[in-house]
Amino acid sequence: MPSPTINQSIPRPRTPCPIVSIGAGGIVHDAHYPAYAKAGYPVVGLFDPRTDRAEYMAGKFGVPAVHASLAEAVRKAPADAVFDVAVPAAHIASVLPELPDGSPALIQKPLGDNLEQARTLRNICSQKGLIAAVNFQMRWAPFVLAARSLIDQGAIGNIVDLEIRVCVETPWHMWPFLQGLPHAEIYYHSIHHLDLVRSFLGEPAGVQGLSVSHPDLPAMTSSRSLIALDYNPMLRVHIDTNHFHRYGLRHQEAHVKWEGTSGAIKATLGILMNYPEGMPDQFDYCISPPGAANPEWHSLALEAGWFPDAFIGSMGSLMRFVNGESEELPTSVADAFRTMAVADAACRSSESGSVKPAAA
Repeated sequence: MPSPTINQSIPRPRTPCPIVSIGAGGIVHDAHYPAYAKAGYPVVGLFDPRTDRAEYMAGKFGVPAVHASLAEAVRKAPADAVFDVAVPAAHIASVLPELPDGSPALIQKPLGDNLEQARTLRNICSQKGLIAAVNFQMRWAPFVLAARSLIDQGAIGNIVDLEIRVCVETPWHMWPFLQGLPHAEIYYHSIHHLDLVRSFLGEPAGVQGLSVSHPDLPAMTSSRSLIALDYNPMLRVHIDTNHFHRYGLRHQEAHVKWEGTSGAIKATLGILMNYPEGMPDQFDYCISPPGAANPEWHSLALEAGWFPDAFIGSMGSLMRFVNGESEELPTSVADAFRTMAVADAACRSSESGSVKPAAA
C-alpha cells in the first residue's frame, strides 16, 4: 500500500456565525473562548447569572456585550446567531425553551445528568425546531481526525480492537458539583470515550459496565470505571478509567489504541495527564500487513491539541451545517441521545451487579 496522506485539519466554516454565549464557567474560559479566538469565531454577547464573572470574561476575551438576563441576551442576539449553551446539565432545560424557535444551539455535554433528562431535552429541541448539537468535541481532536483519516483509507484494515485507557490523577475538587451525582464518571468523563467509540463503530449490541468510588473521595460514588461494548465476536472494545493514580507522572497513562488486521494506531491524550497543565498529545501508527516482519512504528507531528482546538471543530460543525456547507451534523441532539443511551446502559449494568461464581 502506498504511504497514506494523513489529514488532521479541523474543518471550519467559510463564514463564521456570531456567537451568543450562555454561561461563562471554567470550560468556557479554558476551551470555548480560546478556541473561538483562534478560529476567528466572533462572540458578540454573553450572559452569566454571576455578573462579576460575566464582566471578567468579557474583559479578558473582548466580548462586546454583557447581558443582564437570558431574555436580554436572546432579544439582542443577531438574527443569524448561534447560541453556545454552556451551563450545568441540570440547567439546560431552563435555557432551551427561552431560545428563538428554529435557532442553532451548541449544548455543552452531557445531554443531561441521565437518560430521562436527555429525553426531555431532545423533546424540547424537537418542539422548538432547534438546530441543536451537543459539544462532544473529542471527535475533532487532531489525533482523532488523523486516526479517522488512516482508517478511512483502509491503512490498518478492519478494526479488531479498540482500547481506551486512562490512569491519571484527576483533580475532582475542581468540579465539586459532581460529588453526589449518580454515575458522574460515566456521564461526565467516559461519555467522551463512549461517543468516540460510536463515531467509529456505530451502535453496540450490548454494554457491560462497572463504576466504583475511591476511599479518597467516597462522596463521589462513581470515579473509576470499566466499560465493555459488544459489537461482534471478532471485535474487542473497552474503556478503562482510574482517576486516582496519585503516584506521579511516571506510570500515568491516557491513550486511545486502534488495532486492525493490518496495522495499529495509538494516540496519547496528553491533556488528561498532569491536568490542568497537561502534557503534549502524541500520535503513533504502524502499517503492517499480516505476515510482515519487523513492524515499524511512525510518529506524526500533531498540528494542534485536543484542548482547545477540538472546540473549533464542534462549533464549526454546527456553523457549517447551518450555512449549508455540510449536509451532516455529526453530534446532533438525536445522535447525542444515542451516546447517552449507551452511557445509561453502562450505568444500569453497573447497578445490576456481577455474576457470582458457581458454588463448589
